[in-house]
Amino acid sequence: MRLDLRHMRCFVVVAEELHFRRAAERLGIAQPALSRTIRDLENDLGAPLFERSNRFVRLTKAGAAFWESCISILNAVDHAAENTKRVSEGHVGSLRIAYTDLAIVGPLPKMLKDLSALYPDVAFQFRNDVSINQVRHLEDDLLDIGFVTGPFSAVGYEKLVICKEKFVCIVYEGHPLAQRDTICISDIADEDFVHGAAKEWEMFFSHFNPLCHRHGFSPRIIQEAQTSIGILGLVAAGVGITVLTENVCRSLPQGTKLIPISDVQTPLETVAVWKTNKMENAKHKFIDGLRSIVSAQSFKNE
Repeated sequence: MRLDLRHMRCFVVVAEELHFRRAAERLGIAQPALSRTIRDLENDLGAPLFERSNRFVRLTKAGAAFWESCISILNAVDHAAENTKRVSEGHVGSLRIAYTDLAIVGPLPKMLKDLSALYPDVAFQFRNDVSINQVRHLEDDLLDIGFVTGPFSAVGYEKLVICKEKFVCIVYEGHPLAQRDTICISDIADEDFVHGAAKEWEMFFSHFNPLCHRHGFSPRIIQEAQTSIGILGLVAAGVGITVLTENVCRSLPQGTKLIPISDVQTPLETVAVWKTNKMENAKHKFIDGLRSIVSAQSFKNE
C-alpha cells in the first residue's frame, strides 16, 4: 500500500470542497493529477471514497470513515511537528530547580510564578535543599538551576544575583536584648546561638562568620536545626538567639522579636546558579526570562 500523508491531505481537501477543481486550486496542483491521486488511493484501499457524477461529488460511507481517520492522523502529525519545534525552541520541556530556605521566602516565588506564566509548557520540578547539596547536584547533572545562598563563585558556572538582604538578629521574649530597637554585632558576642549545621549551611557561614571575626568573636552555636523554621522555633523556645536575613523573618513565630544590626551593612545574596556546559533551550529561555525580571526589579528599586 502506497498510502502516505500526501494522499491523506489531498483526500481531506477534496472531502471538504466536494469539488475536484476547487480542491486542486487549494492544493496548488492540476486537477487531473489530483484525480489520479484519489483513484490511486481508492485502489490502494480497495474501496471507493467518493460518489461522482456530472452534478455532484459526495463521500461514500467508506469515505466518511476514512475522513475521520485522516483528520485524527493529520492532527496528530501536525501536533507532533509543532511540539518538536517548540521543544527545540525551548518553549516545551522540564527544568529541575532547587532553592534554599532563605531563597524561597524572598522575591523568588513571585519570579517563579511570572516565569511559569511566561513558559506555560515548561514543567518546573522543585526541591528544597541547602546550597552545598545544590552545587553537588548541579555538578552531577541532577539539577538544572539552583537558587543558593551566596557568595558563590566556581569555574564552569554562571550566576545571577536575584536579591540582597540584610542580616538581622532574632531573640526570644524576655531576653535582655528584646528591649532594644537596634543592636551592634558586638552586643551578641557572648550569646548562645541556634543555627543550621556548619556543613549544610556552609555558604551562609562563609559570609556570616567573617563578620563576627572582624568584631573579635566566633558565634557560639549550642543547638542546630535543619531549617530556618526549626531555628526560629528553637529561638522562640528560649534555647538561644540567632542571626538570619530580613526576608526569613517576615513571619516570626510567636514569642520572638527581630532586631536590626546597625553596624552590619554587608548584605547576603541569593544567587541563581547553573552550569554553562548544559544549556538546553528550555534552560536558555528560563535564564533569559529570569534576567529580564531581575533587571526590571532592579530598575524599579533604583
